[in-house]
Formats: sequence, structure tokens, C-alpha cells
Amino acid sequence: MSILTAYAQNGEPLSFTLVPASDAIKNSSCLPNATARVTFFPKEEIRGVDTLDLKAEGLSANTTFAVFLTELPVPPFGAVEYIGEFTTNKAGRGSMRVDAIIEEAFAFNNITGVRKDLNHVVIWFSDPNADEFCVTGSASTPFEGNGQAGIAVLSSKNALPGAPLP
Repeated sequence: MSILTAYAQNGEPLSFTLVPASDAIKNSSCLPNATARVTFFPKEEIRGVDTLDLKAEGLSANTTFAVFLTELPVPPFGAVEYIGEFTTNKAGRGSMRVDAIIEEAFAFNNITGVRKDLNHVVIWFSDPNADEFCVTGSASTPFEGNGQAGIAVLSSKNALPGAPLP
């Protein structure tokens, strides 16, 4: 799949793909077909929220993944916002739909006055031990609701130097 680089305009949906988040995932044999398709529906002006649809495949079976909007699609990821989780089925497919402010998502540090737009999507293994079959000995990361997650699996880094979300 290739990324659609057109931005959502006039309320039209925008679709793009996520690719392996790191060389460790891309070059390993653990998840050779991992990908996700994101479709963004700009509806905030009509409904008060936008909709983000995510459909993933080629992931490990019966595994939970955490999804974030991020400032950057690669480490150190910059400002981030946790938007949800999904669990794959026995075939390694999973999906989620989120109604939230997506098009204008940002993080603001009230102490420094710095605002960062969140225009990328990154998916992590929700459980820090769930990635061991893929990257043995990987350290836990804070990218999950309880503060402990595995490595990043998929990201919108293929959209660089731009960002897929408006």
C-alpha cells in the first residue's frame, strides 16, 4: 500500500498507510506483512469531533496494541496523545474507531508555553513482553495507558518530511 498524500479538504476523508516503525521490525521475520490503513474523517465542525478509523493486519495474533497521535513518527516522538487500543484476532487483524479532535490535535505545555501539533499516528505493543518474539530483550517504553508498553510497531514515518494528518 502507498500513502495518499492529499490532505483532507472540504470535509473529504483522508486515507494513508502505516509502515514498520523501525528497522528492527522492518528487517525482522517476526512481522513481515505488518501494515495498517488509517482513514480520517474531518467532522469536528459538524459533530464536534473527528473520526479516525484504523484497520491493521499482519500483526501478532491475539495481541493488544496502543495507538497514539504523535508530533514525530520516529523516536523520540515528541509530544504524544494516547487515543486508544485494539486487540488483534487469531489472524493478526485488528481495528479501532476513535471519535476525538484529530485534525486540530495538539499538546500544550502550560509552563513553557510551547504548543506541538500531533499529526502522526504510531502503534506500540501494549504489553512490554508481547514484543519479545520480535525484538528479544527490548526495553519497556511509556507508550501505554499504564505507562509500560513494548516497542513501536507501525508509524506514519513514510509521510516524512510532511505529516499525513492536516
